[in-house]
Amino acid sequence: MTARLTVLSGPSGVGKGTVVGYLRRHHPQIWVSTSVTTRPPRAEETDGIEYHFLSERQFTRLVAEEALLEHASYAGHRYGTPRSPVQHRVAGGLPALLEIDLQGARQVREQMPSARLVFLAPPSLAELERRLVARGTESPEVVRQRLQTAKEELAAVGEFDDVVVNSSVPEAVERLVALLAV
Repeated sequence: MTARLTVLSGPSGVGKGTVVGYLRRHHPQIWVSTSVTTRPPRAEETDGIEYHFLSERQFTRLVAEEALLEHASYAGHRYGTPRSPVQHRVAGGLPALLEIDLQGARQVREQMPSARLVFLAPPSLAELERRLVARGTESPEVVRQRLQTAKEELAAVGEFDDVVVNSSVPEAVERLVALLAV
């Protein structure tokens, strides 16, 4: 694998977290950056694995110190990528993978133009809605907001270098792994 930053992005509910979880289990040699967030952890999440869960004050301090490669607000919470671990990996000749939203992917493209942006797409908008509802983690109003945002994000697919359709998690992961190796 080459020392390149790869960014995986896509609409909420498309399965980014599921794909990255599968990738971590089946391809542990691939380093995945752990983002920071102000949202509370979901039942299946562990601090330091899926995210570093921070207070608003801690997050604001990281922004002020320019310690985040990218950061964005989404559905009432803040998310970001710590800059130092990513830069350290790439400078050391090792590949790095980020799982972030569209706003963050755009910021990374500005700061690191050589990054490969990969869009994880749902098989259909109806399937995306089914996945969001099945998660059971948000109210119907939040699901509606996420679907509206997803429609806008799907329209941005042309900004990405590659598209992977998440019809099957193992197939999506294998396609992503192949892209990481290029």
